[in-house]
Amino acid sequence: MSKRKPFPSTRILITNDDGIEAPGIKILEEIVREFTDDVWVVAPDHERSGASHSISLHVPIRLRRVSEKSYAVVGTPTDCVLMAFHEVMKDHKPTLVLSGFNNGANLAEDVTYSGTIAAAMEGTLLGVRSIALSVVRPLAGQASWEGARQYAPGLLHKLIADEAWPAQSLININFPDCGPDDITEIRVTRQGQRPPGAFSIDARVDGRQVPYYWVKLSYPEGEKQPDTDLHAIQQNAVSVTPIQLDFTNYEWQSRLRGLLLD
Repeated sequence: MSKRKPFPSTRILITNDDGIEAPGIKILEEIVREFTDDVWVVAPDHERSGASHSISLHVPIRLRRVSEKSYAVVGTPTDCVLMAFHEVMKDHKPTLVLSGFNNGANLAEDVTYSGTIAAAMEGTLLGVRSIALSVVRPLAGQASWEGARQYAPGLLHKLIADEAWPAQSLININFPDCGPDDITEIRVTRQGQRPPGAFSIDARVDGRQVPYYWVKLSYPEGEKQPDTDLHAIQQNAVSVTPIQLDFTNYEWQSRLRGLLLD
């Protein structure tokens, strides 16, 4: 007799911003198939890192069926979630959105650029519990997936079982750049902050003497407060950050009332 899976009624949508053939998404699918058989993959046909929460308004979105429950989308991660909800899974919508595993960090201000986070945001906006998962790596290196492979099942099991999620909120999980034996702990963190300068422009000249430009990425060292996602990763801890979609600065809102309305 086959072992009963712990969440048989959970209908999971997996997406990412690294593309449908990326190793991280395949590992995540392998993990969650231990929870339920109802697993769907709708992901970009190629890498869309840095797409943020963009949607395709001026070009058509193309859909290609890869297998029975797997589809590649010519579009952004947000497009993928929309296509899943309104086309691929429209008759029986997902109850959980998982975005990842991303090949690289989504810490601090990364969340404002990340297609991985954006897919989880779109799931949240559509009223479904959503989790973004990333594995930290060196800028020029490759992610080591084994820490995520070992720690993600337990984290996801607890989060899926928890029914007390607040509305308009998602979870951002980052696994450190180390093997599972070197992971120190799991921390619930807040979003850290790096100083300005993560992105700059690298100006070049091509063979016809025409200038062109690359966006150059570097990560200046960020704040070291122990409650931040940045510090957790520095200490080889798994960072779990709750994110809310309400961007309102309530303290400033109150002061603006006094400044502008009195």
